[in-house]
Amino acid sequence: MLLWKTFLLSIKLPAKQVVFQLNRIPMDITVFYMFILLFIVSIPSLIDQLTRSTGIGSDMNVIFKLIYFFIFYYLPLTIMVFLFITFLGYLFTWVARLMHRKLKLQILWKMIAYTTTIPFILYTVVALIYPIEDTYLLLSLVWTLVLLFTIIKVYPKRMMS
Repeated sequence: MLLWKTFLLSIKLPAKQVVFQLNRIPMDITVFYMFILLFIVSIPSLIDQLTRSTGIGSDMNVIFKLIYFFIFYYLPLTIMVFLFITFLGYLFTWVARLMHRKLKLQILWKMIAYTTTIPFILYTVVALIYPIEDTYLLLSLVWTLVLLFTIIKVYPKRMMS
């Protein structure tokens, strides 16, 4: 139930109340949410791999195809996305500092993870219907960065001492 609530809240970003509600969600729920979201994103590729009739691995058993998919597609995808979110979070701690906002890496990491919800779901829906280009990733990144700047502006400024 909490994951569904998290999903619904992340769709409503960057509203001020939503940002603070998502900030209260524990980090373990956020990480689990990202695992589920990344699995949903990888469904089109999984379907493609299971239904492919030619090429490498086309004659493999379905169980081996699933194992292959999780080891060589889902796991690297998850690692790359988590590292990229961490890199962006670290980069935006500097941006937040320049904007005089009270934000730490943990909060920014969560917010970046939640801002990826709409692009990831949109990608999944489109990729199930039509093969999608890599340029979509650039549009997703722009969407995430714009939302992140908006979210940073929601947080109060630091008190100058």
